[in-house]
Amino acid sequence: MTAATTCSHKDKAVKETVYVPLKGTIVATRQMTDMEKYFEIEFPRDDSFVYQPGQFAMFSIFGIGEAPISISSTPTKAKKRSIEVVVRKVGMFTAAMHALDVGATIGVRGPYGTPFPVDELKGNDVLFIAGGLGLVPLRSLVNFVIDRRRDYGDVKILLGCKNPREFLFAEEIERWGKMSDVSFACTVDRADPDWKGNVGVITTLIPGVSFDVKKTYAVVVGPPVMYKFVIRELKAKQLPDRQIILSLERRMKCGLGKCGHCQMNHYYCCKDGPTFTYEQVKGAEESL
Repeated sequence: MTAATTCSHKDKAVKETVYVPLKGTIVATRQMTDMEKYFEIEFPRDDSFVYQPGQFAMFSIFGIGEAPISISSTPTKAKKRSIEVVVRKVGMFTAAMHALDVGATIGVRGPYGTPFPVDELKGNDVLFIAGGLGLVPLRSLVNFVIDRRRDYGDVKILLGCKNPREFLFAEEIERWGKMSDVSFACTVDRADPDWKGNVGVITTLIPGVSFDVKKTYAVVVGPPVMYKFVIRELKAKQLPDRQIILSLERRMKCGLGKCGHCQMNHYYCCKDGPTFTYEQVKGAEESL
């Protein structure tokens, strides 16, 4: 096979996954909360869908429509031919997806977007901050870093949720909390009678965290209202703007920069993001 032939096959594969949905098969599901459901989707070949942490894909159901959903799995896992997502039931499409079970097929095109800068983070300390459903896309990078632990410095994970029942991936969270080479803390806005941990919004955890501002990157994912207050706390600790990384994955729509739904100033979040440094989006806080 010539180099030209190889390139043409690769280009064809990229075009097909970007514009034409791949046929994925649901191989595992789990109801995580009343609103969130986990799916593992498998593809025909190991190289069918190649992605990096922080990217998203467009999922489609024939006769219903399609929607952008963040990828929650990490490409470092041995099983390469599947991806994991968590879907919150908020409308017609997501309700239809919740009705699907093992064996059902679903269309997947992508991946889209700029991933988290995993190479830039190498050799540096990483502070993960996730609020609520923000854990879903951030989980991809957390597990990527843990799987390649020697490539990174100190790792700290801060998680926040409205109440204990809404924490996703509880078993993984428990495992992270027991790791000797990871610093972990979590909090809830409202406790229940069995909760023994911290009570308060996630920003209450940040003042108690110490880090070297010269080599720490904070990766923040959560509801839009959270960003302004988390950024304020990080800036109070003198963390540089370029070392604060945000994911604006909730602004996605078409995935190709055609509809303009995700435009923010001169950026198209689906193409230029969804991962940005605060340096890039500073001044547009009200749009986050």
